[in-house]
Amino acid sequence: MSHAEPDESTTDSERTRGDLAGPVTISYIAESAGVSIPTVSKVLNGRSGVAADTRARVEALVSQYGYRRPAPSTRSNMMELVFDELQHMWGVEIIRGVERVAREHRMGVVLTEFGPQRSAIRYWIDDTLARRPACIVTVAQLSEQQRGQLRARGIPFVVVDPTVELPGDVPFVGATNWTGGRSAARHLIELGHRRIAMISGPDRVLCCQARLDGYRSAMAAAGLATDADLVVRTDLTQDDGRAAALNLLARPNRPTAIFAGNDLQALGVYQAARSLGLRIPTDLSVVGFDDLPIAALMDPPLTTVHQPLTEMAVAATELALALGRGERTPQLGLELATSLTIRQSTAPPPA
Repeated sequence: MSHAEPDESTTDSERTRGDLAGPVTISYIAESAGVSIPTVSKVLNGRSGVAADTRARVEALVSQYGYRRPAPSTRSNMMELVFDELQHMWGVEIIRGVERVAREHRMGVVLTEFGPQRSAIRYWIDDTLARRPACIVTVAQLSEQQRGQLRARGIPFVVVDPTVELPGDVPFVGATNWTGGRSAARHLIELGHRRIAMISGPDRVLCCQARLDGYRSAMAAAGLATDADLVVRTDLTQDDGRAAALNLLARPNRPTAIFAGNDLQALGVYQAARSLGLRIPTDLSVVGFDDLPIAALMDPPLTTVHQPLTEMAVAATELALALGRGERTPQLGLELATSLTIRQSTAPPPA
């Protein structure tokens, strides 16, 4: 009986892969190399943060298996906008900016909201991977695993207004929150206020901490002590702003000015002041943050730090689309400038 010789047409890659059917996936390469999917993604995208021997091992497997990234043409002519929870007018400004760019590029927009319990997350990532959008603009903070899954499928994403510290390779667009906080406090100091309270958002929210640090910096620069009793941390809602202001204004030596962490908190401050018979700005000056459309409609119109929300969304969408086209961008992180919009809610303190 003759001995069968090996088929010389069989490639080394096929011998190594065995019975693996279909095209090689990034997860298969990660498993073969004994590394995570994000690590393989970094190698494929030429990013840093991978040890030399690991990079060489992954590159060898990519070459051996003939892996090719899925062509961009396989994506739909859609992009996705993701929110944790779509609340109030803040989110509307973001939607407006994304839609503006999407129309220019003749793209549709899928809007996803995780909801208060973030119950849509599990289904969202599966549905998104199946849809293969051209890019994602996300206000929601994605996990490392979710970011790795998107990168593995070649779906670029950009975070708008990040609330936590992000790894250096995560693209984002934010605002100069520290500078905004400093300008708000400095404005009140220049008017002559010395007892300036701040209603800040939760410590865990990056932008809130930056605004509080800016306020403290302005106070220190003016030689004013930051009284711990004049700083209240609470959620960024109208009701929480009202409750915090009632607490501050009920004290014997009450503040003459309050800097609120956002415009909704400032609206709550207005309600608290009126319930105590205080006039704005005669008895109490108020400054907000965001400059939502409602700020100009309040009575009196609210002095507030303008955060360019629509422009931030425009920049994030343009960046995401550029990454989707495979373009090299000069920077992955961008902060747009805030500015103080002075209206009628601030004045010198009462004599």
